[in-house]
Amino acid sequence: MKKENIVAERPGKQIFRDGDKLVKLFDRGYSKADILNEALNQARVEETDLNIPKIQAVSTVDGKWSITMDYIEGTTLEQLMEQNPGKTDEYLDLFVDVQMNIHSKRVPMLNFLTEKMNRKISAAELDATTRYDLHTRLNGMKRHFKLCHGDYNPSNVIITKDGTPYVIDWAHATQGNAAADVARTYLLFYLQGKNELGDKYLKLFCKKSDTAIQYVQKWIPIVAASRLVKAPDEEKEFLKRWIDVVEYE
Repeated sequence: MKKENIVAERPGKQIFRDGDKLVKLFDRGYSKADILNEALNQARVEETDLNIPKIQAVSTVDGKWSITMDYIEGTTLEQLMEQNPGKTDEYLDLFVDVQMNIHSKRVPMLNFLTEKMNRKISAAELDATTRYDLHTRLNGMKRHFKLCHGDYNPSNVIITKDGTPYVIDWAHATQGNAAADVARTYLLFYLQGKNELGDKYLKLFCKKSDTAIQYVQKWIPIVAASRLVKAPDEEKEFLKRWIDVVEYE
């Protein structure tokens, strides 16, 4: 792969464009199970009518695993918001509509969000009392089976020239309670320092979906704890401030 074809670089992986295909190339030593699970997640979501890139191949290149999928030509919602700040509300409205459409789907073969979060809370660097409180809260939440993206943010929504939104990066997809997915998106805005946009997003989603803001807020400590496991050092203190279960009682 030529360096000039690099679309993005992430910890443990590089993403290249190869004509009408996108190749995600993982470093040696990257978990084979995680790579295959990512491809399987996306293939299962393909079975819905959502606009997402289709998986074309899973293979090895020079001893490194890769996932090849359709390349989606377009501009991310994040880029559009930066380029046209006067249209932020319009783009945010579309952003919420796309997420609500995702949550309307069912993909019964995906992993369960509750089980995944319970595992992550157990592995988090938190004291036993906090972990117990978080497990108790999580297990007391209603069990839903809605499709949850797991990393839904404006950089993962591509708008094509004809205005069609495509959602990318399904590595963290699960089935579960949509409010957890919303809480994660809200946290992602805050992690990027876009607090005002995050607050506006949460209010808009809750208004459109007739969801109580307080219900989403109950998920925030749980979601923050689950992200803590693989979070970079610069995020950890921020996330720990959100893991105050009492604050949202």
